[in-house]
Amino acid sequence: MQDKYQPAAVETAAQQHWDSTDAFRVTEDASKPKYYCLSMFPYPSGKLHMGHVRNYTIGDVLARFHRMKGYNVLQPMGWDAFGMPAENAAIQNNVPPARWTYSNIEYMKGQLKRLGFAIDWSRELATCTPEYYRWEQWLFTRLYEKGLIYKRLGAVNWDPVDETVLANEQVIDGRGWRSGALVEKREIPMYYMKITAYADELLAALDDLPDWPEQVKLMQKNWIGRSEGVEISFPYDVASIGSEGVLKVFTTRADTLMGATYVAVAAEHPLATQAAINNPALAEFIEECKRGGVAEADIATMEKKGMATSLKVRHPLSDEPLEVWVANYVLMGYGEGAVMAVPAHDERDFAFATRYALPIRMVVGSEAYADTLAPWQDDYAGYGRLVNSGKYDGLDFAGAVDAIAADLAAKGLGQKRVQYRLRDWGISRQRYWGCPIPMIHCADCGDVSVPDEQLPVVLPENVEVTGRGSPLAKMPEFYNCDCPRCGKPAKRETDTLDTFVESSWYFLRYACADNNSAMVDARANYWAPVDQYIGGIEHAILHLLYSRFFTRAMRDCGLVDVSEPFKALLTQGMVVAETYYRELEGGKKQWINPADVLVDRDERGRITAARLQADGLPVVIGGIEKMAKSKNNGVDPQSLVDQYGADTARLFIIFAAPPDQQLEWSDAGVEGASRFLRRVWSYGHGFASTTRALLPSTRRLSANTLPAAAADTRREIHTHLRQASYDFGKHQFNTVVSAAMKILNALEKAQKDSAGADAAAHAEVAEEGFSILLRLLSPITPHICHALWQDCGFGGGIIGARWPEVDAAALKQDEVELVLQVNGKLRGSIKLAADAPRADIEALALGSEAALKFMEGKPARKIVVVPGRLVNIVV
Repeated sequence: MQDKYQPAAVETAAQQHWDSTDAFRVTEDASKPKYYCLSMFPYPSGKLHMGHVRNYTIGDVLARFHRMKGYNVLQPMGWDAFGMPAENAAIQNNVPPARWTYSNIEYMKGQLKRLGFAIDWSRELATCTPEYYRWEQWLFTRLYEKGLIYKRLGAVNWDPVDETVLANEQVIDGRGWRSGALVEKREIPMYYMKITAYADELLAALDDLPDWPEQVKLMQKNWIGRSEGVEISFPYDVASIGSEGVLKVFTTRADTLMGATYVAVAAEHPLATQAAINNPALAEFIEECKRGGVAEADIATMEKKGMATSLKVRHPLSDEPLEVWVANYVLMGYGEGAVMAVPAHDERDFAFATRYALPIRMVVGSEAYADTLAPWQDDYAGYGRLVNSGKYDGLDFAGAVDAIAADLAAKGLGQKRVQYRLRDWGISRQRYWGCPIPMIHCADCGDVSVPDEQLPVVLPENVEVTGRGSPLAKMPEFYNCDCPRCGKPAKRETDTLDTFVESSWYFLRYACADNNSAMVDARANYWAPVDQYIGGIEHAILHLLYSRFFTRAMRDCGLVDVSEPFKALLTQGMVVAETYYRELEGGKKQWINPADVLVDRDERGRITAARLQADGLPVVIGGIEKMAKSKNNGVDPQSLVDQYGADTARLFIIFAAPPDQQLEWSDAGVEGASRFLRRVWSYGHGFASTTRALLPSTRRLSANTLPAAAADTRREIHTHLRQASYDFGKHQFNTVVSAAMKILNALEKAQKDSAGADAAAHAEVAEEGFSILLRLLSPITPHICHALWQDCGFGGGIIGARWPEVDAAALKQDEVELVLQVNGKLRGSIKLAADAPRADIEALALGSEAALKFMEGKPARKIVVVPGRLVNIVV
């Protein structure tokens, strides 16, 4: 055994052993409880960042711990490999996205292996392979047949130069993020998944997920957005519109109906189109609206603009004519693309009506604003009793809604209903690097699903990407085909699927990644649901919600038995670090990596000044922010592992903060983790070379015949073990490390103090204690524990060792020391037999010198005894 800790050699040997023995390969085993531990799979961007390392280290610690607890553990890994970054890299580097992606996968896989994660690599998958997306296409055709996928026009952000749809975050100041072109709001044919069909179930089932963070469940509840309200039909004014019909709106404030003074429709609404036929100014305004964004956040903050039409509708109760306006804050994709405007009681409508001098009618009474409705006050939107509402005057909210809904129903112009903020999921993308949508467009047959025997529709990989539209739309060899129904010439769909589709079911495919004849098989029902899912809070809504929907859709197709994909969810905190910069001309900032900066600190360790190592000149302290390329404050995991070893990186990440909290990077913390592991190694070397030879032939631990000093050491070790086991169950891994450090302190102290006749007893306690220490640390720092377990002669491999159990006998004490209080204030302590009766405790406390002094001759009114901890005399 080497006397010095050499991380590279230790870690290489451990990983070679795990690889040669297939240590992490797992199969289904009904004789054991299963534990499916999964961290969100990475996008193969090129190399790991510290957020990846933290995520996967947390998952690996949990997986290894549960293996030691006797579970059949699955921890797989794969690659979320489709998406725009690969196309952007292809444009920048003139390399096909496929080649760039597969090269990155190879490199990042090597990084993950270097960190020693207990991954079953036999289940590895990449979403960009035909073997994976074939089954996605297969399921698409089933959901299309069931009506859970359908096609309709959808409003999107369209970049006319790049000829592609842009996500809301890719629209910057109204322009495409890459081309700089003015973005248009277009309606194009798109495929949708009918997630709204599961809205009730998705919402209700959140209450059955006790092991999910409340914050995440609340975010999903708000996103689904269940609203109880009234659907109201405003009859067309036939004289102005020229035909009969109704304009439908949904409102949660039907009590304000008598305060409606106009209606507003989206730019794409049929009434807007009709009104613009002979109105060039309105047509121009509609085109301006179509160039706006489609995100709710954009709508909420944009300047509210509108234009009147010559059209009118009739108030459903009063028959009063109401003007129809086209407004930029109304989206066609939400509801019927129309709203009833009640300016007195809605801030958005108030701003619009004030700008265009439209009527404002107060119908909910409140002394807070009475008849003065300017400027806007939050109180205007409050609830109260109705005024200016005819027969409904005096009714409260609930009474007014009931009465108005009943009158509307009697006229056939309204009804109560439930509506959701959730909208169906648009899955079409006009991009190349994604899963081809398995549909064929035939002039005679319409849209036809690709038959199973023709799946997968393979994405061509050797393709030049220019950023000007999808290459697939320019490849006749891809889109020309025969209609599978009539055999006539037809065209294949050239849109690809939203990459969220791939990540919505990958966790089920891991269970049976080797099955070439089915999407999933019975093994999915063995492993599902995932017992512990780990990932960032940024995925709290879309990814998690889509995965919950997908699991239910697959359940209803008879593919799986479960409804929820993830039993427990852990959202790890961000990794943050200091930022530094220098001001450049024009207000720009040059961000400087913390590794290139020297800092001065005050007595509390706070940074007071910073300067660049290269020139010694000051730099600006930018504060602590999330590690990001944009701020140049990231730490390269590879360089960290090269310098200190994987175990040091893992230990620092686990010890620096609880997993769900923000982790602040600290070079000093990394150094501290490294020093601790060197101490562990040094103790192990001493144990192997000296202590083991002192072990007695007959063990005395179970007989409880240890000398007092050795018994005290053993008690301390088992006390820390008990706390560590509890903390592991609570995911408080940082305090598990604290317990390990305390155990090492106790072992080192006992090693110094042991001598003479008690040496054998201390060696015996050391053997058990070091065995416990290595097993505590094994999930966190597996490489060094693997080596020390072997070198110290504990037998077998630590990978197969069980989690240590607390020996209750070791915790027992012959004598205890109790804190002594008088009137709740600490006054001393008393020592007595651990099993002393209460009467003896009280008598010893009352007779103690400290008690007599502070009781000042007064009698005790009450004596409070907390067994094993304290006694408090109340006078």
